[in-house]
Amino acid sequence: MKMKIYQIIIACLFLGSQASFAQNARFTTQGVIEYEKKINMYALIKDQVKKNADRSYYAQAFEDYQKKNPQFKVLKSTLKFSKDQTLFTPIEEDVVGNGFFDFASSDQNNIISTNAAAGTSVAQKKVFEQTYLLKDSTRKINWKITNEMRNIAGYDCRRANALIMDSIYVVAFYTEEIPVSGGPETFSGLPGMILGVALPYEHITWFATSVLDQPVTDDKLKAPIKGKPVDTKQLTNILKAATKDWGEWGQDALKAFLL
Repeated sequence: MKMKIYQIIIACLFLGSQASFAQNARFTTQGVIEYEKKINMYALIKDQVKKNADRSYYAQAFEDYQKKNPQFKVLKSTLKFSKDQTLFTPIEEDVVGNGFFDFASSDQNNIISTNAAAGTSVAQKKVFEQTYLLKDSTRKINWKITNEMRNIAGYDCRRANALIMDSIYVVAFYTEEIPVSGGPETFSGLPGMILGVALPYEHITWFATSVLDQPVTDDKLKAPIKGKPVDTKQLTNILKAATKDWGEWGQDALKAFLL
């Protein structure tokens, strides 16, 4: 009888501590996240060399590139968020161009405002010399959530996988400790903030390096307004027409600008 009473007391203490932990747990609902985008340029260039008929010329150009440039190109961006709204903005840096191997995917072309509650987004896209203002619904991504966990920028994150644009395999890591359905670029739709994204076959990653928990006022989340207005279908048709004679290079540019 004493043993049963003891077990009941222990159970009550355990439940009480769990309830206290839940009450005191802090969830970040406003703040600024800094991301690093890393592009494996060597892998990206190798793919192009394999696809090109004049492999010897490209191989020599690749050797020259390796002598002057590191394997990874690193770019930074921020994501401001509050409740259901986010604003993704590249950080302007004096980045040396890639010269002969100047891929659209190795730059940062977008400023993106997303309203998760309304399911809409506004993206200012720089496409070569033209700037477009893309207004449309947010991308629908059929995520498959897994049990794999990873800590990113101090937050416990769960892995989710998906396929977008018919052929791009995506690995994302999101945290429920930031209960905002957002992420870098156009990646969203998970029950928490995406702090890490990898496109293994595109040789690109975005990972959060810091999360600053602070108030973000509405004026800091204003959507971009500059650019030629288009929706996704219109922009797709424009890009397909512009890159139709570019071969593999054109297909890569098309994917990068529509990502």
